[in-house]
Amino acid sequence: MLRLVTLFCLLLTVPVLGILGSWLALDAQALDILNHQLQTVLPEYAWSSLLLSVSVALGVALVGGATAAAVSLFDFPGRRFFEWGLLLPMAMPAYVAAYAYTDALQFSGPLQTWLRALSGAQGALWPDVRSLPGAIVLFVLCLYPYVYLLARTALTERGVALMEAARMLGAGTMRRVREVALPLARPALAAGIALALMETLADYGVGAYFGLTTLTTGIYKAWLVMNDKIAAAQLASVLLLAVAILLWLERRAQARLRFASSRSGALHAAEARPLRLHGWPALGAWLLCALPILLGFALPVLVLLRLMWQEAQYNELGLPLERFGQWSLVSLKLAGLAAVLTVALALVLAWLTRVRGAGRDPLLQASSRVVSLGYAVPGAVIAIGILLPLGWMQQHWPALGLPALMTGTALGLLYAYMVRFSGVALQSLEAGYARISPTMDETARMLGASRRRLFLEVHAPLLARSALAAALLVFVDVMKELPATLVLRPFNSDTLAVVAYQLARDERLGEAALPSLAIVLVGLIPVILLSRAMRRG
Repeated sequence: MLRLVTLFCLLLTVPVLGILGSWLALDAQALDILNHQLQTVLPEYAWSSLLLSVSVALGVALVGGATAAAVSLFDFPGRRFFEWGLLLPMAMPAYVAAYAYTDALQFSGPLQTWLRALSGAQGALWPDVRSLPGAIVLFVLCLYPYVYLLARTALTERGVALMEAARMLGAGTMRRVREVALPLARPALAAGIALALMETLADYGVGAYFGLTTLTTGIYKAWLVMNDKIAAAQLASVLLLAVAILLWLERRAQARLRFASSRSGALHAAEARPLRLHGWPALGAWLLCALPILLGFALPVLVLLRLMWQEAQYNELGLPLERFGQWSLVSLKLAGLAAVLTVALALVLAWLTRVRGAGRDPLLQASSRVVSLGYAVPGAVIAIGILLPLGWMQQHWPALGLPALMTGTALGLLYAYMVRFSGVALQSLEAGYARISPTMDETARMLGASRRRLFLEVHAPLLARSALAAALLVFVDVMKELPATLVLRPFNSDTLAVVAYQLARDERLGEAALPSLAIVLVGLIPVILLSRAMRRG
């Protein structure tokens, strides 16, 4: 079984190998294309992506770090709600928020129309939201929960106790935050920023809808508009390199984060109490936590509900419920199959790691790392990495017919989802196995239980919740996934994410509201799971 699982894991590396392998076949034409990109579009793509990344990094660090410090270190009215409410923007995909804010803030939108009526102004009252600054604000509002979640965990475990100790030593509030809380949360901030930047670089919906010239939009333009696979592969390589650097930084920060807490620190944290705020400081903390929820979740949902209501009022045929049912069914089928397949693979890998030990088996260790790295690979890179090897095979071995099997079919799309999201399932199941004591395995073996019986009667019942959580997380991620689905989806078979993007691109925002809201509602599932886990913690 190990060799079969290893072979399947190696198949998941084909997209990345396809991108990297394109550099091995460099010829005069490819070098000319690379030189042309260096002189024309690549500097603009790289500069826009860098400016976007740096701005988003600063934004999520400020918003996520400040809100985490507020709810972890201080007590003020509404703190219990904000502890889990600050996770709500996690359910809002950035491209869905882009559709909502475009309708609300455009020249003909309700807000500017109302303000012009009050002030008597004739022109636009602020710049167009469909711009790089607008994209930066949207990404910050939707992605700061990555930083908030990790920073809050780090500060809750030891921050309160150490802040109390510093107060007893005579340190003022600002000095305690600056010299105690900030250094303690620094690894969590770095890990959260890296995760947010991976999502930013992997995004296609916001960049394409706002007309941004980023690396991801450049990949699709080179492939779909210019029909230049070599240029697309070269741009995908640059994006893959940037994501690899971010992944290395995130892993390094996570490693430091694991050693930032201890059992004694957790015990002291349970005894300490957050500092109670009154008056203006309490109001400031309340506003600091309320604004990200209002702007990142509540307002976009209200705008989408308004658009949907208007569509139902003015469209004589009403909402396209029949088509919406077809889109939903396709999305649910793909997400359900992807969740089952990824969890099955992750379960086998986690079980083999448990019974054989990854440290003693280099092949097993390599397989686990291959699967774990998949979540960091952007959907654009996966799509191009699948199509390039298929084109090469079609050119050299046309009798195999692999392109017809993998392109424009559900099989190819499920393969892309497994490459992208198997790491999410594996991480959840490995965490579940970490809570099962090895002594239980030893006891079962001493009683004569086989490995099969050990898994079915001991591991499986204890892993049920972890497997369910993994399946739900993959399910939600697949429902929201846009770039790979846009290229590899079966013909005449659209998902909710693709339909919402296509309708919004055609300026049919009222019709795009219903699938967008459906995606948001499904995205609330992991938020509920996380909030319940935080309350138990």
